Amino acid sequence: MRVLGIETSCDETGIAIFCERNGLLAHRVHSQIDVHAYYGGVVPELASRDHVRYLRPLVDETLKASGLQLSKIDAIAYTTGPGLLGALLVGATFAKSLAFSLGRPALGVHHMEGHLLAPLMETPEIPMPFVALLVSGGHSQLILVRGIGDYELLGTTLDDAAGEAFDKTAKLLELGYPGGPKIAALAEQGDAKRFAFARPMTDRPGCDFSFSGLKTQVLTEARRLVKTQQFDEQAKADLAASFQQAVVDTLVIKCARALEQTQAKALVMSGGVSANQQLRETLKSFETQGIQVAYPAPEFCTDNGAMIAFAGLMRLSRGQQDASLAMTIRPRWPLSELPKVS
Repeated sequence: MRVLGIETSCDETGIAIFCERNGLLAHRVHSQIDVHAYYGGVVPELASRDHVRYLRPLVDETLKASGLQLSKIDAIAYTTGPGLLGALLVGATFAKSLAFSLGRPALGVHHMEGHLLAPLMETPEIPMPFVALLVSGGHSQLILVRGIGDYELLGTTLDDAAGEAFDKTAKLLELGYPGGPKIAALAEQGDAKRFAFARPMTDRPGCDFSFSGLKTQVLTEARRLVKTQQFDEQAKADLAASFQQAVVDTLVIKCARALEQTQAKALVMSGGVSANQQLRETLKSFETQGIQVAYPAPEFCTDNGAMIAFAGLMRLSRGQQDASLAMTIRPRWPLSELPKVS
């Protein structure tokens, strides 16, 4: 089965073709960073318009790169939620129309399930059950994965997600958008021990997260440095390094708790923040305890069509597909509502 994946949940237009036998055949991603950078965050209406502009050309590019004709596509998977309503509508309308014209089945895919299963594209031998750390601009979650659709939420963020905290901290430090890569780059020049930031909610039991207070700590320290005329480039680098270290330590501590609680022998990480090199290297330390650690290649950490095509394949190959041409967009959609598949 060859599945065309379409991702339009937010500010990336992602297209991919995933083959059940040969794996990923081709993929293309158009990022809207330049469109939204001026505003310091995603503008929903602009995101929708950009998806309309690039969706069809990207499909053509991906087909050409794969060497396939459109008629050779066996099914279409598209993101139906969660995400921005207008952006989701663009992808769903295109996907459903294309599937109808080809006489092929279509399936709406949960965006977070795409992220959740992305590490299995390259590491299919990960033993289940495993613990998954989903860290992005909108989500910070720890989930026990027993099978496709069999998910147990172990912990979630009570306020800002890790990626959101990176973006807001970058804005405080006048680094621009998106914040994650900019904080990570600046942190390489900084001293992570200069500022003693908290590791939020690690002083109490459980796997929930909270990063809003950590962002406020950075703001308070930055204001103090401005007041004392010490807010120079080195101070910014030290703030970035100290903040990043606090986030990484917090995520690692919570992962350790989740592994101990579930007795799982594997840990996977995905989402935009999973591209952070320091976080990747630190999580690898679990391998000394006999835990298998996996995460997708950096290009598949942020939103992309490959993860949607793969997640769609996992369900389509087991007989699941949309029952009608009607579109059901789910801007908010808990993972717990997904059906299990055998």
